[in-house]
Amino acid sequence: MTDFDHKAYLQALTTRPGVYQMYDAQQKLLYVGKARNLKNRVGSYFRASGLTEKTMALVSRIADIQVTVTSTEVDALLLEHNLIKNHQPPYNILLRDDKSYPYILLSTEDEFPRLSLHRGTRRRKGSYFGPYPSAGAVRESLHFLQKVFKVRQCEDSYFRNRSRPCLQHQINRCTAPCVDLVSREEYGRQVENTAMFLKGKSSELMASLADDMEQAAAALEYEKAAVLRDQLAQLQHVQASQGIEGVKGDLDILAAAVEGGRACVQVLFVRGARVLGSKTYYPPLKLQENPAEVLAAFIPQYYLGNQRVIPRELIVNALPEDATTLVAALTVQAERKVTLRARVREARARWLRLAVQTAETNLHSHLAGRQNILGRLQSLQDLLGLAELPERMECFDISHSSGEATVASCVVFDQNGPRKSDYRKFNIEDIIGGDDYAAMQQALERRYKRLQAGEGAMPDVLLIDGGKGQVTQAMSVLGELQIEGVEVIGVAKGVTRKAGFETLVDGKTGREQQLPGDSPALHLIQQIRDEAHRFAITGHRARRDKSRRRSTLENIPGVGAKRRRELLRHFGSAQGVENANIEELQKISGISATMAQQIYDHLHNIPVQDDRN
Repeated sequence: MTDFDHKAYLQALTTRPGVYQMYDAQQKLLYVGKARNLKNRVGSYFRASGLTEKTMALVSRIADIQVTVTSTEVDALLLEHNLIKNHQPPYNILLRDDKSYPYILLSTEDEFPRLSLHRGTRRRKGSYFGPYPSAGAVRESLHFLQKVFKVRQCEDSYFRNRSRPCLQHQINRCTAPCVDLVSREEYGRQVENTAMFLKGKSSELMASLADDMEQAAAALEYEKAAVLRDQLAQLQHVQASQGIEGVKGDLDILAAAVEGGRACVQVLFVRGARVLGSKTYYPPLKLQENPAEVLAAFIPQYYLGNQRVIPRELIVNALPEDATTLVAALTVQAERKVTLRARVREARARWLRLAVQTAETNLHSHLAGRQNILGRLQSLQDLLGLAELPERMECFDISHSSGEATVASCVVFDQNGPRKSDYRKFNIEDIIGGDDYAAMQQALERRYKRLQAGEGAMPDVLLIDGGKGQVTQAMSVLGELQIEGVEVIGVAKGVTRKAGFETLVDGKTGREQQLPGDSPALHLIQQIRDEAHRFAITGHRARRDKSRRRSTLENIPGVGAKRRRELLRHFGSAQGVENANIEELQKISGISATMAQQIYDHLHNIPVQDDRN
């Protein structure tokens, strides 16, 4: 047990609500918790029996406890959430979410409104629908809407510069408002129908379309009636496959499953009585032992302190102990009433059962995959003669095109697989083009100087995509920085450059070896190496394309940074500037008729005319 004198500490501890922070002997924050009664809650960690092994491990490291008294339990919950988010204590559940969720944006500032995928701050004027669980779900919905209502989805710069209908019109996916092939009234009706569908008013929309179809047929407008018939049929199909009967408004269904020391939370998104999709999370278990405890830790991190929309109703498979406090905090952030329920009937109950089954199935698959990863790690441990399983592995790769736009990648794997939040790309500068050794040296120096400064954790294993030369560079950098305890392995592709024939180079001894094709350690090394290669190529292509696009405008005489910025802001891209005519270029502030002519001539390779001749 710890030397911390908990008896003396508890005697002076208040019974008011608040937040407690547990520290080890090095004053490292271990755990943050909230309490309705601080004295009772903190005291529960020091009882003689009934503690789990994980809780006992935490208690054994406690050297100090600090508390913050709050006015209410809701204040305690919000403070706890902020402290966990800012400090990421190792014994708390940490939700590593991806980027902000995508929405469908229906613009209102355009003469002909546009449908598009939107992620991030809502600065543009328009109606936002969602959130959707992924960009793929948004694109699927946009594809459907394009077939049914034919509202444009092209970029504004592309739309403004059309002189004839594009391919989307030819395949009957757009009514071509860019060249006035549809009236504003008819286009407006399709926009209104789109908005009704996205708002979940499918029943009202289908009734309206049915009435319009009958009126068109009665007026002998059979072509129009056929179009309305097809729209109605497609909407009926979607309603049957994605709709939830008896459900109005927005709700999220959250189901947690716990097994084998791991947890899975399945979130099902329902907007406007339509199921938009689901998303799976695997929060690492620390002190939580059942679904209710997992959800109690998951929900605040998921909804509080960010821009995520909180629906009016949350349905869970296990009600958290502090559900009342949680609902109060969610209501404050949403600025409207939010309900949290575990007992539901009919359609809600069916979808909750589906979410639970999905969470359990995904967790079983995750555990099976984790066992596979652990088996590969064990094989790698045996190969390298490590005392323990490697907890963190990094791999570096270099990518360029004949020395142009050199980019180095660093990918990170832990015992759960890829740790993408720790991935890094390095734009390599000030080297001779094509010098992979110098590029590798620069990337390693930049990476490990930052790690030494406390930006991250050192790896147990460092993989280098390359042979003895690259490995020598890595060993030299680690030596200069006085970094020890890192196993360096080079992964050379070999003569055939085929998977399974890689040569591994030991950084310490220089010894080379080939592993059998069925070696789990080799499979792990290949997986990490391939991911580093993919990440490096992605970064290189993005840098190369950006450089080439930028150089197109940078080479225009008389066009500086400010004018380039105004051109790109107005036309959306370098391609948009190139497609613009002289009259459109003149509309940009600071660009005269002469300058517009000069820009146009340069982009279209028109020789400069000599007035003297």
